[in-house]
Amino acid sequence: MEKLSDMIDGHNPATNLEPDRLAELAMELDRAEIVDSARVPANVITMNSTVLLRDLDSGVEHTYRLVYPSHARGIPHEVSVLAPVGTALLGYRTGDVISWKVPKGIRRWKVLKVLQPSETGESLIA
Repeated sequence: MEKLSDMIDGHNPATNLEPDRLAELAMELDRAEIVDSARVPANVITMNSTVLLRDLDSGVEHTYRLVYPSHARGIPHEVSVLAPVGTALLGYRTGDVISWKVPKGIRRWKVLKVLQPSETGESLIA
């Protein structure tokens, strides 16, 4: 929460971070329930989580890893928290259905599985 809030508060207009995307993330953070990281269940999507989603309109399954904008290196399946799907993912858990406005309309995904970095063998991105 703190790192995301700092990213929003310290936004420099000279960077390529889109103000609308930052505003959507800020609204999501305003609605968030803040708990100690040790109390966050493993099935809740947080930064650096890997998540398996099913698109409820097409039936296609997608895997994403939620990363900070500075770590979104164009690697397939890594998605920035500032991408529409990235902002939408935060805080949902296995079994939840997410409805979110994206540039092409409303998308609906079901969260099938959430893996934290320790479960994927990856190191945590700081």
